[in-house]
Amino acid sequence: MGYRCPVCETEEADAVHLANHLAVTASLGRPDHEAWLEDHAPNWGDCTPAELGEIVSEHAETVETPEFDDHDHADHGRPGGLEGDLARQSRQPGRGSMTDEAEQVLREARELTEQMAGNADGGSDEEAEPENGNENA
Repeated sequence: MGYRCPVCETEEADAVHLANHLAVTASLGRPDHEAWLEDHAPNWGDCTPAELGEIVSEHAETVETPEFDDHDHADHGRPGGLEGDLARQSRQPGRGSMTDEAEQVLREARELTEQMAGNADGGSDEEAEPENGNENA
């Protein structure tokens, strides 16, 4: 069972996907989604996707959704990656009518996520920096 976004009526596979949809859309500057979150989940920026999902799903219409293959939300290396998830969640091919600015935000988010995953695996931000910024030393 999925949920229909209470703002734009986009169907999402589950409460976590609904929470991600609302939060990402609000973060991309869509005032209608941001206003809805401020009214129904004022601390939405401090919630995990699961916590926000519990809150927002109480205010969303349930819908029957097709069965999706189970996937780990933290598995960034799966085939299709971000593009595939966007297509599955929006039920439209690719990114649809996303603006250049929105695409740039998603590219930056992907890069930051990859950096964070590298740091969690024992890497550090310092590895990308030269050992000594002064070549004359």
